[in-house]
Amino acid sequence: MNRFGTQFRLALWGESHGPQIGLTIDGVPAGMALSADDFAADLARRRSCGAAGTTPRQEKDEPQIVAGIYKGYTTGAPLTLVFANSDTRPDDYEALTGHDRPSHADRVAWERSGGFNDPRGGGHFSGRLTLALVAAGAVAKKLLPETVRFATHVAEIGGCTDPARFGEIVRAAAAHGDSVGGIVECRAEGIPAGWGEPFFDSAESLTAHLLFAIPGVKGVEFGSGFAAARMRGSEHNDPILDAAGRTATNHAGGIVGGLTNGNELVVRAAFKPTASIAREQTTYNRTTGRTEPLAIGGRHDACIALRGAAAVEAAVAIALADLRR
Repeated sequence: MNRFGTQFRLALWGESHGPQIGLTIDGVPAGMALSADDFAADLARRRSCGAAGTTPRQEKDEPQIVAGIYKGYTTGAPLTLVFANSDTRPDDYEALTGHDRPSHADRVAWERSGGFNDPRGGGHFSGRLTLALVAAGAVAKKLLPETVRFATHVAEIGGCTDPARFGEIVRAAAAHGDSVGGIVECRAEGIPAGWGEPFFDSAESLTAHLLFAIPGVKGVEFGSGFAAARMRGSEHNDPILDAAGRTATNHAGGIVGGLTNGNELVVRAAFKPTASIAREQTTYNRTTGRTEPLAIGGRHDACIALRGAAAVEAAVAIALADLRR
């Protein structure tokens, strides 16, 4: 479904090359000051702006608040925002009809919809929908305690952890008509202890749910994550230092028993390499019934992790807003 949340509830809609992307948020209290300026910083982080490795598609991504606000303050009614899609090129995808892109949603979307899916740029399955997620994250942050602070960055690209080489690695892949994956790390400090609703709505469960909703995310880990499987208990345990619950280490990533423990929340999301690449691949064509060469045109990111950082942070913020007590 296209809805998420219990006390911070959101629904999003739209397609990559349709007229607009939009979202509605229910659970925003009345009396909160809100304007387009509140979205600017996070939306700018998500926008490509022609940076190396990002799509040349240029969208203004200006939010229009069309409901739930009056004279600059939220009314307590559902808050609705829309974003116009202006730099669209639907004709770029005409040649792909029936010749499904490998590791893309084209074929499964066609199967699920009985052939009635929107194939332009992935339609509703496109990373373009993260625009709505990032906007929702900006609202979510305004509902969190002022103590909560986020620090999010791209931690790895193509197996390299040196930020000075990220641009070089992405450009090299793009020069060969290829793409690379990456890992985004999000840290959030100042979260009160005790947020989470085990069993099924633990702090990890809801956060991971949202992170896996981001197109291209294939793995999520908290704290030491998978490395914990190679540690002993004496290595992984986080000794408590004081009455406030501060710990000497943070292998748990700020969550124990499904509840936040007052320490820094640390989560990482692994992005696969962009599926749409210019390099020729041989793949099945439903129209001809044969496997045939496919070279994908259009405008695509060579590394979706670069702009995915804003979406990861938004997902964490939305989860916290839904869990807040």
